[in-house]
Amino acid sequence: MDQIMKKVVEASYLTADSAAQYRVILRFFYRQHERMRDFIAPEEVLEYLRSLPAFQDYAEEQLHQQLAQLVKWNNLVARQDMTNAKTIEEYKKKRFRYQCTPYTVEIERMLIQLEKLGDQFQGSLERSQFDRLLASLEKLEEELEQPLNKPAADYMHIWDDIFHFFGTIRTNTADYIAYINSEKTSQRMQTEAFLVYKNQFTAYLRDFIVSLQKTSLQIRGRLRELDGQRLAPFFEKLVEHRRQIPRLEDTAASEQEWLEEFHEYWGSLRRWFLGGSSSQSELEMLQMQTNEMIRRMARYVQRISERQQHFRSRKKDYLHLAKWFAECRNLEEAHQLSSIVFGTMTVRHLHLEEATTDNLHAETWEEQPEMRQIKPRTNRYREKTKPGAFRSNHEQKEKQRLAYLKEREQEKQLIEKYMKNGEIRLAEIGTVEPFVRKVLLGWIGKSMAAKNHEVKTDYGMTVRVAMNPDHLITLDAEDGKLIMPDVVFERSGGER
Repeated sequence: MDQIMKKVVEASYLTADSAAQYRVILRFFYRQHERMRDFIAPEEVLEYLRSLPAFQDYAEEQLHQQLAQLVKWNNLVARQDMTNAKTIEEYKKKRFRYQCTPYTVEIERMLIQLEKLGDQFQGSLERSQFDRLLASLEKLEEELEQPLNKPAADYMHIWDDIFHFFGTIRTNTADYIAYINSEKTSQRMQTEAFLVYKNQFTAYLRDFIVSLQKTSLQIRGRLRELDGQRLAPFFEKLVEHRRQIPRLEDTAASEQEWLEEFHEYWGSLRRWFLGGSSSQSELEMLQMQTNEMIRRMARYVQRISERQQHFRSRKKDYLHLAKWFAECRNLEEAHQLSSIVFGTMTVRHLHLEEATTDNLHAETWEEQPEMRQIKPRTNRYREKTKPGAFRSNHEQKEKQRLAYLKEREQEKQLIEKYMKNGEIRLAEIGTVEPFVRKVLLGWIGKSMAAKNHEVKTDYGMTVRVAMNPDHLITLDAEDGKLIMPDVVFERSGGER
């Protein structure tokens, strides 16, 4: 965690005021490092810089200052050169040679990759990577079926091959899907120029899906068989290989940390292909995204075709129709041709009632006509109405009110029938009517929202609800049984 939170001063040269000069200097050191030249003299750096058009007036003093600054930022390591000192003055000047640090090498290597990448995702959907990963897993399974007596380096080669192919699959597929889903690619797919590449894109994605479906099932089967317990001896061999590499640092990781690292890597591989207990695997997500890309390309092609069809000139079609009309022998024949080509001229809509007849071959004219009243198509039209007398429904309302009160009284008596000493105990109630069960469950629901668990019922009484969730009972009703916690309903103020 301390390493993560530490400030990376080695990257300061990328955002400094003279970043252009610092980057050119360190890029020169990186190229010399790739050519296995470690310590470079300042004179050689100055000669290289002055060969560039932008650094023709570059001063030597400025170079020494910037090299010293890069040493402070841990980008360069300075070593005093005492071999070529011919005078005491040259020795006192402390002539240095410089070497780039590992951090600088990795930063420059990353920058070169970013420069090649540009502002777009690259990636690809390589089918061969899945085949190579499957071959590596089969090789691992073959080694586990026999004693692990080979040198530890051989098993490390198998491990490196597996995760090299897995890393290539993971990064390339993610980058290619991000490229397809990018805004620039979506805009290009909506142009007519995309029609030239649609077959190539579709075939590329389709072949990838077919190969993926064939290989992924075998990979998933191998991974299900290769669990952590079976791989334990193999991991011990990998730790042995790590242990054979000499290290001078005292902060080397322990063997237990190496084992945890191998288990985590293997777990990530299994989750990518098999998923977790509550999450979908990345492999299934990849298949879904690839199918969605094909569907989206099909939609783009359809829209482009519709747009082209919309703007297509129909001049030739009209000339062909005009030729048909010119060849008609009389006006009646021209009318018949017009009815076929353009349809009926006077009637806008034909409406028939549904299920008029079940005969599919029946003609429209054989059915009985339906009379419909046509209303004026204006917002000022109002249907004529006759004024009617006001009718008093007092007697009818009174009858409904009395019937409602009578029904409530019967319900209250039915509820009180199950109440003993002001209580209703569900464990002792016996078989009840469906209505009573509904009322009691309603009281329980209302009591859950009250602080004191008291309910004001529709029958004018207050009931306190006490529930025992640890004791389950079976409430019998005429239409079924309900397993629920034991509940006691107590009328507030009633006799116990």
